Amino acid sequence: MVQIPKQQPAQPSAALEAVSAGPVAPAGPARGAVPTSADVARLAGVSRATVSYVLNNTSAVRISEPTRRRVREAAKELGYVPHAAARSLRAGHTRIVLMPTPEVPVGPLYSGFLNELQWALSRLDYTVVQYGSVGLGGEDAARAWAELRPVAVLAPVAMGPDGIGILKRSGAKVVITLGPDPVAGTHALIMDHREVGRAAGAHLLARGHRRVGVVMPREEGLDMFALPRLAGVQESGAQVVRLPLAYEEDDAARAAAHLRELGLDAVFAYNDEYAMLLMRALQDAGADIPGEVAVIGADDLMLGRLLRPRLSTVRIDLPSGEELAGLVDRLVRDPAAAPEVRDVLVASTVPREST
Repeated sequence: MVQIPKQQPAQPSAALEAVSAGPVAPAGPARGAVPTSADVARLAGVSRATVSYVLNNTSAVRISEPTRRRVREAAKELGYVPHAAARSLRAGHTRIVLMPTPEVPVGPLYSGFLNELQWALSRLDYTVVQYGSVGLGGEDAARAWAELRPVAVLAPVAMGPDGIGILKRSGAKVVITLGPDPVAGTHALIMDHREVGRAAGAHLLARGHRRVGVVMPREEGLDMFALPRLAGVQESGAQVVRLPLAYEEDDAARAAAHLRELGLDAVFAYNDEYAMLLMRALQDAGADIPGEVAVIGADDLMLGRLLRPRLSTVRIDLPSGEELAGLVDRLVRDPAAAPEVRDVLVASTVPREST
């Protein structure tokens, strides 16, 4: 008698198991793979275009807030961030606003201005890059900056028309120069530091001072600000004597002694820091301030108000970060706009006891 083997029940297929277990979760990236926008789109149940619109904060397309939230949550879950280089290739430029790093030490006033501007630009979805190009100038600097394909550049005035042309051919929609003079064919924010010297000189002349010493920092690189300030005092009509001064106590003591020999009755000390240094040296030498010599600085630092006598100063007002960021954004959106030239440095004296 032949026995027929008993058949085992058939095992359900993987597909049937998946059906019985409920809907299949959207597939994510393979383990170890870099998540893509397609992965985010699958997980969020939207198109890749919608992912792009949401994560790039595109305002031209109306997308509901629940959809935006779903896309952001999917991107967060997958650890996805947009690929800046790929986005730049599609757009022909980045969202980078390039600001060359100053080659000279900057004080609290300028540092605060830069910090406020960076925050304001970041809120408009720009990435601010400070580029250190020490030793490079003119066209060489422009080529180095152009490699990053910035959409906008805030350039020192030393950048001439050829350098600006290099930046624009690389895709920069906006080039704004900062300095005492505009450059033909581009936007300019005029920062003429002669105004600072004029304000100080006029203040001292109005108080009867005729023989004025002007502190000229010995530190390298500061001439770009010190020389225009010196010229401004000279234009005020005062008799001007240069006073070279290193930012050191010993040099300040020597300068204080020399100042008495020169018979000066007032000093404009480049900025508040040099003014406080020299003022302390003059007091150590027994000079009466302002009876024997008046002292005025610039930048209106808080520390100058804490001295005795309180330090007179020249307050420098620059455009707000919000204002300048708005200008950059407007010009990026309208790159064909006619060049704008604005005087943005305003200097006014703040008289205190030292004068």
